[in-house]
Amino acid sequence: MTKLEELTVLLVNEINDFNKGIEKLEKINAELNNTKIEIDLKDFKSIFEVHRQEMISHLESISRFERRFSNQIIKAKIYPNWAVIVFVICLLLGVSSVSYVFINYFL
Repeated sequence: MTKLEELTVLLVNEINDFNKGIEKLEKINAELNNTKIEIDLKDFKSIFEVHRQEMISHLESISRFERRFSNQIIKAKIYPNWAVIVFVICLLLGVSSVSYVFINYFL
């Protein structure tokens, strides 16, 4: 019978330990349910503000570059003015000399 009594005492002790563990878990669960978690956004707001300022400055620099580029495209010419003038003069001289030769040869 002593074995049975020892097993019973051991079983009762295990049940008591189990109940104590359950009570601790219930207390922890109640504390977790009552705990409010707050997120501090102050650091993130400052980081986002710095990033926003950087993005604004980048957008402004890109728009300045686009304006300069557009102005350069508008001002760009394929040939310089002096080359066009020389070409027109040569063309007129060539046409006039060919017509002079043609008129003198056939007339």
